[in-house]
Amino acid sequence: MEHALCREPARSAPASPSILPLHPELEGHAIPPGRRTCRSPWASALLALALACPGAGSAQAEIAGNRIRIGVLNDMSGPYADLSGPASVTAAQLAAEDFAREAGTAAPKVEILSADHQNKADVGAQIARRWVDVDDVAAIVDVPNSAVALAVNEVLRQKDRAFLASSTATSDLTGKACAPTTVQWVFDTWALANGTARALVRLGGTSWFFLTADYAFGHALERDAGALVKAAGGSVKGAVRAPFGSADLSSYLLQAQGSGAQVIGLANAGTDATTAIRQAAEFGIGRASGQQLAGLLVFLTDIDALGLSAAQGLVLTEAFYWDLNEGTRAWSRRFAERTGGRMPTMNHAGVYSSTLAYLRAAAAESTVAGAQVVRRMAAAPIDDPLFGRTVIRPDGRAVHAMYLFRVKAPAASKGRWDYYETVAEIPAEEAFRPLKDGGCPLVKP
Repeated sequence: MEHALCREPARSAPASPSILPLHPELEGHAIPPGRRTCRSPWASALLALALACPGAGSAQAEIAGNRIRIGVLNDMSGPYADLSGPASVTAAQLAAEDFAREAGTAAPKVEILSADHQNKADVGAQIARRWVDVDDVAAIVDVPNSAVALAVNEVLRQKDRAFLASSTATSDLTGKACAPTTVQWVFDTWALANGTARALVRLGGTSWFFLTADYAFGHALERDAGALVKAAGGSVKGAVRAPFGSADLSSYLLQAQGSGAQVIGLANAGTDATTAIRQAAEFGIGRASGQQLAGLLVFLTDIDALGLSAAQGLVLTEAFYWDLNEGTRAWSRRFAERTGGRMPTMNHAGVYSSTLAYLRAAAAESTVAGAQVVRRMAAAPIDDPLFGRTVIRPDGRAVHAMYLFRVKAPAASKGRWDYYETVAEIPAEEAFRPLKDGGCPLVKP
């Protein structure tokens, strides 16, 4: 019987995923198939083996052929490409290589697939279904864009495959939409709002106005931040919602400025956030106006694109920074060697850590059944080299420390990527929404 991997991809597929081999130094640990885009000169030498691969049912949960396939699903060319994108594939490859080193030659071989969800929920769901049904993908990782992630979450819940939502923001993923197959690894809208909004209210920024990206992520971030502002004794004067990907946010910013609020909260991300910050600087918002600009989801790559002159003084919350400690610096240098010198975002770090934790658990359980592997991941605290002590709760929330940063002034920076100064570490027990408050059906009262 012909294996699905030996067939040509369907012409009606919404995107063209790529199957990537491991780094050449670990050539013996993976046999990449000959079809699709292979990015290694030695991959073609294994074509005969790929064409001879035996048949296997896509629904079976055991580790078929002693091989685990991980799908990296994200925005490869749009507004979120810098903060995740192709570099997330590099992060997953690093995890696969480290797993191969520690597990030995008898361990399952790992292959990394990738695809562009184009920031469309239907496209993401179609890719997820095809990956499981045709390509026997064991887990999907990354998935920036909350609408896409919620769709993928349901597909993988139904198919009992793991969803490592390392770059997904909506807190609904561990709330009303929680699934036994899902782990939300890095951050969520509640944690981001908790870090930035609470801190600024305590510092005197008690009145807020939100500029919000008009889709699921932006709505969730505005909701969570607004609730936390009010809980801390502040008030919300209003909000304006801008279409996703708007190139001109000037009218929305002027409405925010005219509100008289002390803090303008940016409930957006990617190019939406950088456009807002850049245009706010042009209007003097957050500088001479006396208003504070708060980036509720801002990444290192956003600051790099903006430059410190435009971004200086911005307060933000992240789960990871490359220069936090020796462990983060060492891994980030490895990452930079593969990415032309760029340092990783917290999304890239999350892809690495969640993929490595998943591979260890799947190998230990000898299965790719999603719920079973996630239970193994949650069985004991994880001593993660990038996020520190990490505990996975019954709602799928990975709990670890978060950090409040302030963007440095140009004169304070030692060079490219030296952008943050640490304002505070938020302990794990304070960093995320309390388990009882999320509304996850999996949590016993």
